[in-house]
Formats: sequence, structure tokens, C-alpha cells
Amino acid sequence: MRRQSVETLIAGLDAMHPERPFRVMNVCGGHERTITQAGLRSLLDKHIELIPGPGCPVCICPEEDIAQAIHLALNEQVILLSFGDMLRVPVFSHTDGPRSLLAARGQGADVRPVASPLDAVAIARANVTQQVVFFAAGFETTMAPVAAMVAEGVPDNLTVLLSGRLTWPAVAMLLSNDEQAFDALIAPGHVATIMGSDEWAFVAEQHGLPTAIAGFHGESVLAALQCLLQQRSDNRAQLVNCYPEVVKPQGNTQAQQLLREVMVVSAANWRGIGVVEDSGFTLRPEFATVNARVRFSELTDQSSFTPLAPPAEARCADVVLGRLYPDQCPLFGNECTPRHPIGPCMVSDEGACRIWMSSGMRSVDESKPTPEGV
Repeated sequence: MRRQSVETLIAGLDAMHPERPFRVMNVCGGHERTITQAGLRSLLDKHIELIPGPGCPVCICPEEDIAQAIHLALNEQVILLSFGDMLRVPVFSHTDGPRSLLAARGQGADVRPVASPLDAVAIARANVTQQVVFFAAGFETTMAPVAAMVAEGVPDNLTVLLSGRLTWPAVAMLLSNDEQAFDALIAPGHVATIMGSDEWAFVAEQHGLPTAIAGFHGESVLAALQCLLQQRSDNRAQLVNCYPEVVKPQGNTQAQQLLREVMVVSAANWRGIGVVEDSGFTLRPEFATVNARVRFSELTDQSSFTPLAPPAEARCADVVLGRLYPDQCPLFGNECTPRHPIGPCMVSDEGACRIWMSSGMRSVDESKPTPEGV
């Protein structure tokens, strides 16, 4: 696909002038960050809505998994490793003691942030007399290197507390609802790099919605929007790859093979959403020695977990599902801020609320052009 300048893309979008609302959901937090930080909403026709969707792995990590990590860090004297964003995610269900991994560290737990599975292996090798647990939460892009680590073999003192999810089943769940949540989809570029663009063809083929895979520069997102609007204008729906320099139809087949060898797919809980069929990664039984839930089974017993409802005003689930913009949550920017997050969407760099706050955006109305004559 020939790369066009921002000016050319904007001119092309302006020329289309949609006459009715056109709701475009983006699934990846990286896309929402590009859209918000580049101010793309302010450049678009008032009828075009860009809706952040369920593309933040930290935001949908179930509270019971975080509670398990907190229990392990406090009660087993382990070194608990996790990607940095997860340390600050609060749980509403862990009432006896700290409600985040960062709070657990404040009470003496050895909790450390890592940037990759390689860091986890290095820390385990440097601390052979201690048990090390790697709390690995993420989507396919994160699970592939975790699978590679497990397949290659890990030190005996290292186990994995896995909280992996597949992205497409959540979108399929949204589309299966009676009320259509969006009119077109910008599919996630990073996930498609691993799983392939073909994985997203079902959105167009089964649901009749224009679909485009985009990269993470403003030009790529705008090119995807232009493609989606053109499909709408032509009354057609197909999958178009606007990120061909990285994303291939079949994806990274070697990474997919590693995922199949190390993990199985099953139903899984998504925070604020519920159980989504065929959306969770779990370690295969043959890798039980690496599974923290097997090694520490008495501490990760789900029956000991008591759910507690989040604050009534918190609308995290609605934001994740694209039903509300961040500013439509009454806690946004008030009680809930990056310094004092109440929900996970305000913690992660891929969470819509955190992105909006860090970009200085306080209302979706601020980002829309003013209609002529007003």
C-alpha cells in the first residue's frame, strides 16, 4: 500500500463527508494512544466517532489473578515478577491486606517489575535459593515470548502465573450482541503481526463490517480510516491490511506454533466483562512444573476468593467495552487519576482513561470540530 502524507489523507477524509454517524472501534491501546496524542479526533468530520475498545491487557486482567499474585508475594516468600503496569492495578476483591502488588511490596513483599521473559529467567538464575514467580498477563503479542521461554526451558526455581488472553473472541462477543456496538473496526496491528491479518476476516465476512488493520503512526491510522469510509461509501465490507510492511496474512507461524506447543485455549474471565469462550491461554499439562498454580495450589484456590463489587460510580467495564468514553465516567479526572487510580483503565499506558489524562484530554467534546455556523 502506497504511503500517503497526513495532509493528503485528511483531504481525502474531508472529501467523503459522511452524512450519518460512523462509529469506528479500535481494539489496540496503542492505536488509542496514537489517535489521542496526535489529536486525530479533532481533524475528523463530526459524524466520525473513534471508540476505544477492549485492547488493554492490564484493564481486562481478572481480579482473581491479581489476588493470586498478591497472595504468593506475601505468603510464600517468593520473588514476584510482573510487567510494570500490573503493579499498580487495584483489586476490589482482596479485602484482607494490600489491594495491589505495589501495596504488597510496601508491606515487605519482594515484587519486581520486568520488561520481558528474559528478565524473569535472569532473576531466577541470580536467586537460585528462592522461588521466583513470573506473573505474565497479556495478549498474543506477550504470550508468544512467554511460550518461547517455557519451550526453551526455565530454571527449576521459576514458575509462571499465566493470565493470557486472545483478542478476537472479545470482539466476536461484542458483535454477537443484539445491539451493534460499532460500524467498522480498526484491528490491532501488534496482535495481527503474530496471528496474521486473516484472523480478522470474520468481522467483514460474518458481520458485514468494514475492517482494516493499521500500524501505529498517525498516517497508518488515517489510511485505515480512509479505507473504512470508502467501504462504507461503496456499501461493501472487507478486510484490508493497511500495515503490510509488518503484518502478513498468515502472521508469524513460528510464534503460533510455540503457542500451540506450550499453551491451550479455553474459556476465560475478563475483568468487567465476564467469561468469554475460547479466549484464554493456559499452560499445557506437560508443563505443570512451570505452572505456579500447580506448584502453589493451596494459595491459588479459586474457592478462597471473595468478590467485592467496585465503587458504584466506576464505569471501567463500560469504557473497556466501548459503551462509554472515559470522560463519561463520573470518577474520571476527579477521584480517579493516574496518581490515585480507582480502576485499571487509569493505570496502564494502554488504558483509555490513562491515555486521555496523560494527553491532557478531558472530554470527547474537546476533540471534535465545531459545526459551521455555531
